[in-house]
This record gives sequence, C-alpha cells and structure tokens, in this order.
Amino acid sequence: MTSSKSANSGQTTAVDNKKPQEQEEEIDIDLEAPETEKAALAIQNQFRRFQKKKK
Repeated sequence: MTSSKSANSGQTTAVDNKKPQEQEEEIDIDLEAPETEKAALAIQNQFRRFQKKKK
C-alpha cells in the first residue's frame, strides 16, 4: 500500500512540473546597441554553418 501512495505522489509532481509558467519574465535588451547586433550576427552565422553541416 505504501508503494502505491508514493507512486501517486510522484505522478502528481510530474504533472505539476509540466505546467507552463503563466507569468513571463520581462527582459530589457537594447536592440539598437552595436553589441546586440554583433551578437545576433554571430548567432546567425553559427546557425547557418550548422545547417550546412547537417546536409
């Protein structure tokens, strides 16, 4: 009987962890900053390289 109780509580925890957060964290990023633009270009280049390797 004890094992079924722990299994049920484990299932409840798993279900609770799957719920999405209702409040989103607000992030303040200056999209006009030169550092942001450089970072975006670097990420895009890496992604393009990854896509080429994938083919």
